[in-house]
Amino acid sequence: MTAGGRAAAAGPGRASAGRSATVARVSASLQRLLDVLDLERLEVNLFRGQNPADLRRRLFGGQVLAQGLVAALRTVEGRLAHSLHAYFLRPGDSRVPTIFEVDRVRDGGTFTTRLVKAIQHGEAILNMSVSFQVETEGLEHQIEKPAEPSEPGGILYEDEMRSGVEALGFAPPEGDMLFDPPVEIRTPGGLRMFDAAERAPHTSSWVRAKGRLPDDPALHQCVLAYASDMTLLSNAVNAHPIAVTSSSFQSASLDHAMWFHRPFRVDDWLLYVMDSPVSARQRGFCRGTFFTRDGQLVASCAQEGLIRVRRRA
Repeated sequence: MTAGGRAAAAGPGRASAGRSATVARVSASLQRLLDVLDLERLEVNLFRGQNPADLRRRLFGGQVLAQGLVAALRTVEGRLAHSLHAYFLRPGDSRVPTIFEVDRVRDGGTFTTRLVKAIQHGEAILNMSVSFQVETEGLEHQIEKPAEPSEPGGILYEDEMRSGVEALGFAPPEGDMLFDPPVEIRTPGGLRMFDAAERAPHTSSWVRAKGRLPDDPALHQCVLAYASDMTLLSNAVNAHPIAVTSSSFQSASLDHAMWFHRPFRVDDWLLYVMDSPVSARQRGFCRGTFFTRDGQLVASCAQEGLIRVRRRA
């Protein structure tokens, strides 16, 4: 619990089979995310999402992803998402709200399917399919959690971001969620995104929300979806001797897929194990798995992103 935190808004808790009676306290940065995830219902299958008040014009893809999941959840009763598959079609504009249109494709006995379209300026910026499942038991197996890092610790994400930007002569703007994120990310040795040197294309980071959240599994899924997009693509960049701040470098998420295997709490430490097995034709492919501290594999994700070095004239 962060000192001076606030009571958490219901937010995505409306999305699942009821609101949690638990009132949690969260940091100011996490509360900003919960406010963003608390979509306004305009019609039965139509929702409006607002944006945080920061200075970046382009929307963070993880935010649109999480808001889209909230919109889908608001049309489903008694089931949680087990997977989502999204395409980022156009850059999002932080100056205007985003409209989320949900298509109730199927309500089956075990699975439910929703299609979500995020719209700005009359055009789709994201298309996403989400599948839900009733709670059930079945065969289980998993890979082992890596032995290292064994305990949470490492360089704090926002410290690394601030020092990298300040080294370029810029002052990080106050209140920007890039420099004051709603999740705590600690990486042994750091992410090294600002290094213009070839690094290993794999990283393990400890991740948790900055505050205690209500006991709403849907809310925890939405916050983890947001967090999963923060550092994943950097693993593809790490394989090449270029810094993300290079004027000739361009990157953007193209798609994102996520699978929720087991229940989890995103306000407890999760080990985010990431790697990039290949980059080709200006696209980098990355994978990630989330483990609890006791070794349970609870979620996985995959992403392909644009990683382009522009040739100088």
